Amino acid sequence: MDLINNILDIPKGYSELLYNHKKYGVTRTDFNNGKSIKVYAKELGGVNFISFNYYIKTNGELLKPCEMPQEKVIHFLEHYRTI
Repeated sequence: MDLINNILDIPKGYSELLYNHKKYGVTRTDFNNGKSIKVYAKELGGVNFISFNYYIKTNGELLKPCEMPQEKVIHFLEHYRTI
């Protein structure tokens, strides 16, 4: 899986996406000239959320989920759909 392309496909700022047949409000914020990315997605009208930071380093990439398993973040990145 190519994480960076799935992350970069999320629009900067606020947008809405579909994930698991539910609508999510998503905020993507880039830092350090795009080398650090924060994504927070909240299920609209629900309780589920996805939160992670992604870092592009000289020796590779680093995905850092916030208070959730990495598998949950990867599943979101593999299955979300833009509206």
